[in-house]
Amino acid sequence: MRAKILLPKAVRRYNGRHSTFGKMGLGMQTTKVSAAMRERLFRSARKVMKNAYTPFSNFKVGAAILTSKGQVFAGCNVENSSYGMTNCAERTAIFSAIAKEGPDLEIRAVAVTNDQGVPCSPCGACRQVIYEFGPRAIIFYQGENGPKQSLITDLLPEGFRLK
Repeated sequence: MRAKILLPKAVRRYNGRHSTFGKMGLGMQTTKVSAAMRERLFRSARKVMKNAYTPFSNFKVGAAILTSKGQVFAGCNVENSSYGMTNCAERTAIFSAIAKEGPDLEIRAVAVTNDQGVPCSPCGACRQVIYEFGPRAIIFYQGENGPKQSLITDLLPEGFRLK
């Protein structure tokens, strides 16, 4: 008699839109940000980028977030001699918002810029932190072929929240 091998079923997670869920009111809603607000976010990110502390990489990054309350918070990257202790601009902006407004933060949009004009989207750690506070957030950044925008769920399709 041959032994039957049981394989686990594939696990599928879905963070994007689904037409059936949308009809039931359970789909992901599209975040819309005006061109004027997008430019305001980039201006804030460029301004704070100048404050970045980057003695090791000389790669300055600025980020600005838009909250669901219409507030804008900005942050820059801060390097450290212990490289793992470095903090990215996106997380600096998010943590600043939480420090000022509390943990019920909801992020609508994030703009990221750098002083060298090279492609620069949020790193994996920042993507997870953005997802934690803004699972429907839109991210504006410099792509390979110019300005780009993506939903956080496109940049981090398996993001999770423990709430």
